[in-house]
Amino acid sequence: MAAAQLTTDALAQKHRSTLDQALDTIRTRAYWSPHPEHPKAYGENGSLDAAGGLEAYKALLNTRFELDQPGTDGWTGDETSPYGPALGIEYPHADIDVLLPAMRAGMAAWREAGAEVRALVCLEILARISARTHEFAHAVMHTSGQAFMMAFQAGGPHAQDRGLEAVAYAYAEQTRTPGGRADWSKPQGKRDPLELSKAFTPVARGIALVIGCNTFPTWNGYSGLFASLATGNPVLVKPHPRAVLPLALTVRVAREVLAEAGFDPNLVALAVERPGEGIAKTLAVRPEIRIIDYTGSTAFGDWLEANARQAQVYTEKAGVNTVVVDSTDDYKGMLSNLAFSLSLYSGQMCTTPQNLLIPRDGIATDAGPKSYDEVVADLAAAVGGLLGDDARANALLGALVNPDVKARLEAAAGLGEVALASREVANPDFPDAVVRTPVIVKLDGSKPDPEAAYFSECFGPVSFAVSVDSTVDALELLRRTVREKGAMTVGAYTTSAETERAIEEVCLDEAAQLSLNLTGGVYVNQTAAFSDFHGSGGNPAANAALCDGAFVANRFRVVEVRRQA
Repeated sequence: MAAAQLTTDALAQKHRSTLDQALDTIRTRAYWSPHPEHPKAYGENGSLDAAGGLEAYKALLNTRFELDQPGTDGWTGDETSPYGPALGIEYPHADIDVLLPAMRAGMAAWREAGAEVRALVCLEILARISARTHEFAHAVMHTSGQAFMMAFQAGGPHAQDRGLEAVAYAYAEQTRTPGGRADWSKPQGKRDPLELSKAFTPVARGIALVIGCNTFPTWNGYSGLFASLATGNPVLVKPHPRAVLPLALTVRVAREVLAEAGFDPNLVALAVERPGEGIAKTLAVRPEIRIIDYTGSTAFGDWLEANARQAQVYTEKAGVNTVVVDSTDDYKGMLSNLAFSLSLYSGQMCTTPQNLLIPRDGIATDAGPKSYDEVVADLAAAVGGLLGDDARANALLGALVNPDVKARLEAAAGLGEVALASREVANPDFPDAVVRTPVIVKLDGSKPDPEAAYFSECFGPVSFAVSVDSTVDALELLRRTVREKGAMTVGAYTTSAETERAIEEVCLDEAAQLSLNLTGGVYVNQTAAFSDFHGSGGNPAANAALCDGAFVANRFRVVEVRRQA
C-alpha cells in the first residue's frame, strides 16, 4: 500500500456526514441530493464553472488520454459527436492478460480497509467528479447526443446521486453483520460453557465488469461501478465505443483518489476496444470476471445471462413502456405531461413511454368526453406546440444518438396511420446534428397480435397510439406486454378508484413500476435516486433495480473465522 495523502480521518471529516445522510434517506425515501442541479452553483471551492468546464473539455480533444495502466499495448478511439465533430481522442488499449492480474493485486488491502473506508473513498471520488460537472456535461453531451442541460443534470448530479445511493446500500448491507470480534457462549448446564471468538469479514467476489451504454454512460454506469467498488471488488470499465470519454474521465478520477488514499490505483481500470473488436463477449466469460453490470439491448443482455455463468450478472435491457389512458380530471395537464415525456431526449431513454392504450369509444375528461381520435389529435397538437420553436425543440430533443435510431424513426411512419409526422429541426450551433421531432402512429390493438409493432421496443422518438375496446382490454394488453416483453415504466390516467386498483394489481403482479395521473413537473420517464427504484428486476426489461439491497448484497460474501476462546 502506498503512503496515503488522504488519511482516514480526513476522509471521515469530509464525507461521513454525507454518508450518514444518504443512509437515512434510503430509509425515509425523501428528497435529498448533495449535488447541485443548477449550472451556476459551480465555480467555487475548487469546482469548475461553465467556462472552465468547457475549456477543460476542449483540452481533451485530439489528445492521448493517459492513464498509466499496466498492459497498455497500443492506442485506440473513434468517437464522433452526434452533433457532428470528431473528438479525436485516443485511449490506452489494454492487454487483458496483463491488466486483470494487476487489478487483483490490490484486493487484499482494499478488503482490509473495511466497509467504512471504502465508502469514504468512493465519496471522495464522487466529490471530485462533482467538482468537474461542467466538464463531464460536455463529455456526455458529445457522446450521447443529449442537449446540454440534460447532459449536465442527468450526466452530472443525477448520475452522482445514483453512485452515492449505491455506496449507501453497499455500506448498509456490509455492516448488517457485525464486524470485528463477536463473542459466542453456549451454556452447557453444569459444565463450562462452549465459547468461541468469531470474526465476520465481507469478502469481494472478484473483478467486476461494467459494460457502458451509449445514451447514459454515467447515469447507467455509476450504480454498478460504485456498488462493486464499495463492496471490495476491483472494477474494469468497458465503455460503449461511441461513449468512452465520460467513463474514461471517471476512471481517471477514481485512480487518482485511490492512489492518494494509499490504495492500488489498478482497482479501477479502463478497457477500450479497437473498432470492431467486440471485447465485451471476451471479457464477460473470463474466469477473473465475477460481476457484470450491463445496460443495452435485450439480445446481448440475454446472452450475458446465459453465458457468463461464472459471474453475477446485473442487466437493464429493453422493455415496452406503456401508458393506460382511462380518464382524467386534468386533460390539459395530462396532454402536456405526456408531450414532454414523449419528446425528452428524442425518446432515447429506457423509461420513455411507447404504447398509449386508449379506449376506442374515448375517455371522460374535465373538458368533456373525448373520442380516441380526439385524444390522439390533441396529444399530437400538444407535442407539436411544445416543439414548434426550434430553439426550444433543440433544448429538449438533443440529437439522435446513432443512425439506427433514425432508421427506426423513418420506418415507423409506414406501420400505420401517422397522427403526428416527424420533422427535421436545424441546430444552428451544430449544423451536422441529426435532430428529429417524435412521430405518433395510430395502431389497432383490438386483436393483439404477437407480431404487432407495439409488441416490440422501437427505441427512439416513436410512439404508438393503440386503440383498445375498453379499459379492461387495455389492462389485459398491459399485463401481457409487461409479462412477455417487460417494462421499465408504466403510466396510467384514471379518475376511477376501482380502475386505479386494477392497474396497481397488474403492476404488482408483473413487477412493473407505476406512475399514476402525472400532470405536473414530474414525468414517467424520470426517477430520483434515494427514493425511486429504476426498474424492478421482476420483469424481462431488467433483472435488477437501481438501487436496492439485492443490487449490492450479492457482490460480496461474508466469511467467518472462528477461534477457540
